[in-house]
Amino acid sequence: PHTHTPQRFIVVFPAVVRFINTVSFLFSDRTYDYSVVHPGPNLNMIVGANGTGKSSIVCAICLGLAGKTAVLCRGDKVGLYVKRGCKKGFIEIELYKRGGNVVINREIHVENNQSIWMLNGRHSSQKAVEEEVKSLHIQVSNLCQFLPQEKVGEFAKMSKIELLEATEKSVGPPAMYEYHCELKNFRNKERELESVVKEKADFLQKARQRNERNKLDVNRYYEKKRHLDLIELLEKKKPWVEYETVRKRLEDVKKEREEAKQQLSSLRQTQAPMLKKIQAIENQLKPIDAQIKAKTVSIKEAAQRCKQKQEQLDRKHKEIDDIKQTLTLKQMEEEDHRKRISNTKRIIDDLKAELANVGDQPDVTPQIDAINAELRSIQVERGKIDGEKADLRREGDNLTTISSVIYNHKKLIDMNNMMKVKEEKLRSRHRDTHSALEWFRQNRELFTGNVHEPMMLVINVKNHGFAKYVENHIPFNDLRAFVFQRKDDMEKFMEEVRDKLNLKVNSIAAPEESCSRRAPSRHIESLRRFGFFSYLREMFDAPDEVMSYLCHQYRVHDVPVGNEQTKAMIKTVIEEPYIKILYTAEERYSVKRSLYSRNISTSNSAVHPSQYLTIAVDVDQKRQLEQEREMKALQQRTVQLDRRENDLRKEKKHLSELRGKKRQLEQKISTKQDRWLRAKLSIEKVYLALETVGLTAEKTKLENDCREGAVELKTLDYIYKKYVTKSCFWLPQALSRLPDTLDELDAMLNEEQSRADCFTGLSESVVEEYNRREQEIKNLEKELDDKSNALNAYRQNISEAKERWLNPLKQLVDQINEKFSDFFRSMQCAGEVDLHYENEEEYDKYGIRIRVKFHSSTQMHELTAHHQSGGERSVSTMLYLMALQELNRCPFRVVDEINQGMDPINERRVFDIVVRTACKKTTSQYFFITPKLLQNLQYAEEMTILCVHNGAYMLPPNQWDEQAFIRQHLRRKKHNRKGVM
Repeated sequence: PHTHTPQRFIVVFPAVVRFINTVSFLFSDRTYDYSVVHPGPNLNMIVGANGTGKSSIVCAICLGLAGKTAVLCRGDKVGLYVKRGCKKGFIEIELYKRGGNVVINREIHVENNQSIWMLNGRHSSQKAVEEEVKSLHIQVSNLCQFLPQEKVGEFAKMSKIELLEATEKSVGPPAMYEYHCELKNFRNKERELESVVKEKADFLQKARQRNERNKLDVNRYYEKKRHLDLIELLEKKKPWVEYETVRKRLEDVKKEREEAKQQLSSLRQTQAPMLKKIQAIENQLKPIDAQIKAKTVSIKEAAQRCKQKQEQLDRKHKEIDDIKQTLTLKQMEEEDHRKRISNTKRIIDDLKAELANVGDQPDVTPQIDAINAELRSIQVERGKIDGEKADLRREGDNLTTISSVIYNHKKLIDMNNMMKVKEEKLRSRHRDTHSALEWFRQNRELFTGNVHEPMMLVINVKNHGFAKYVENHIPFNDLRAFVFQRKDDMEKFMEEVRDKLNLKVNSIAAPEESCSRRAPSRHIESLRRFGFFSYLREMFDAPDEVMSYLCHQYRVHDVPVGNEQTKAMIKTVIEEPYIKILYTAEERYSVKRSLYSRNISTSNSAVHPSQYLTIAVDVDQKRQLEQEREMKALQQRTVQLDRRENDLRKEKKHLSELRGKKRQLEQKISTKQDRWLRAKLSIEKVYLALETVGLTAEKTKLENDCREGAVELKTLDYIYKKYVTKSCFWLPQALSRLPDTLDELDAMLNEEQSRADCFTGLSESVVEEYNRREQEIKNLEKELDDKSNALNAYRQNISEAKERWLNPLKQLVDQINEKFSDFFRSMQCAGEVDLHYENEEEYDKYGIRIRVKFHSSTQMHELTAHHQSGGERSVSTMLYLMALQELNRCPFRVVDEINQGMDPINERRVFDIVVRTACKKTTSQYFFITPKLLQNLQYAEEMTILCVHNGAYMLPPNQWDEQAFIRQHLRRKKHNRKGVM
């Protein structure tokens, strides 16, 4: 081709066809200069050998309908689809539309990867083309409608949720997917409302609990106030009682005074005759004075006798003084005894208080036993630590060759940080895989064989520059996959994380026979002349099972990596046998050789910068540092155990001393109580002696009572005048319920004061705070009612939206299941499709589950990327798409080379189903691309067979004569038949 001539691809359909009328392209894959495809209205069977350009038709349909290059997985830039050497390419597609067909033109420029669009002959924007395509229900990004060759394996990897969304878009009513999205949004808003309601309810409950606790303080405050009010009443009644007591005493004194007056008057009346008689006697005695003088001598003698009597009286007074002195001594002795008793009692009270403090403590014997047990466990743990330290030392001896380069703890931290960076990238890119990783690390013991974390975490590139080649070669779906040595471990893992936790996770079973050391086709030395310097396998380290899988699946042991010299010699390099995939400094090349003409076709794509594998960790160095850190941790743990052991021994000693001190205090108290009892008996003896003296003094006291009565009378009069006038202002009803004696009042007053003193730290602010919170609780209750009512109304709206979406969806899935099951039964197998969900209200977790059984001896299993074989997955995928075919919402479907990997029996059965289904008048247009067909298949008149040929001797499209080819074929067939006869 001329380098200045653009490529062109045109597909033209007759007007009676269902959807795509023509596809024209001057285009792609380094295969065509110019081609026109005329598909039929029903099943279009596009057949051709590998490398002839069948997939170019698929690429033209996708790109011509504004599809993304990611759908095709053959290059990330649209310019890569233009034939090498051409500056631009051209696609034209004519689509059937009632009221007038739609013609879309796309001109692709290689230099800047830009496109010029035309819609029905007028310049247009890509956005306008996308809107037009969308209005016709075309979805080239939906695997249920458009399944390129590179995406066939992706269909089985789709999650149940993804499959449901793809099915809704493909065959559901126009509003079904919108209803589904609306329900998911409704559910998210419902969760927000539920969260708000729960938050309000929790806050309300906490407020009620907090106020309920405060209510106790409020009650205590009012209880204290009642005691204080009662104290106030008692204080008011006390003067009244004192007045009443004095008043009664006054009445008694007055009565006694009246009685004394009467006695005095009576005595005076009694003494009057006696006084008269005395006067008469005195008159009679005057004559006798003389006689008295005569008897003076006799009187003196009597005086002498009186003197003697006086002396005797003086001696008696002296004896009385001695008695008084003795009494004083007895009183002093009694005072001394009293002081000793007081001191002894105080000592006893102090000892009792100390004993009470000791007695309040629980029995320390269980604590001492617990300390002894902990000391024994410390000894056991120290023994384990010593054993672990010995193991670490022995293991460390095996790594002495690299220990010299590990010199501080920072390197280990850096390595762990690098792993955390890798894990964080995994979490941000695929959260489900990260969640499964966390689950696996907590449940590692459930698995028998080796289980490796996602590849991107266990692969370590040897040089940062190598990461981009490894990462471009291994798909991300595998980089995030867990690798299992045993298949039963993988099934157990998938059952836990996928079925129970509902996580979208990939897992891989390593080959039973290790391929990690498989030799390359040619030694690298033989390729150095082309600039190749290493095979991909030698650029990274990985566990044996991971490397085995990569060698088996992606042949990393046989993919060479070169440099700019390789790029310069690329035309020579691709001629080398055994090279199928190679890397230059910045590009990836795929080389295909035709099985018929042996011609070579290549495709190339840019090598993207690495995103995940640029972070490398030295495993041996990391292990050495981890061992050092473990050793330091064990040493620190030993020091902690020693310190804890010392603390426990001190505590044990303290508890033992405390237990002994209690016994000593009890003995001291017993001794002091005995001494106090003996002193008390002595005091009682002294009291008896003093009581005798007191009775003697009482007589004198009574003589003074009369004199004191006058003074008391005046006092009573004063009290009477002071209080009687005020008594009318008191509260008679409240005071009447209180005691009427001072002793009872004082006792009650002391009791109430003691009770009031028990309520400390309380004030009116407690009541104010309680009332304020009560108001807040009422406001919260109103807010909660409002939010709850809003939530109920929202749930009613969700229920109505759910009914609009779920009932048609169930009918749709039932229709798909009916067709799918019939197809499988016709193949002597079993299959079913159902709507899967765990919680009916979690609308974002709804999905379509495909379950199949290909052997009568097995159970039905869910279709996954790993459980079934490649052929079984292809059969299941094809039959599901055929089950969708008759529902006929999407205008056409494209399936590219899905029959690869099927056994002949299943391939024949599937082909019969495809022909039978896709050729019905009620179904949509169907493109089935395959490189081969079995012999003696059943065909239908409604089919359109498009044979794709390519080679050095092919005629240009405008010179092709189909009728002449048929006549020539018939003549050759007739000639061959004659030769046989």
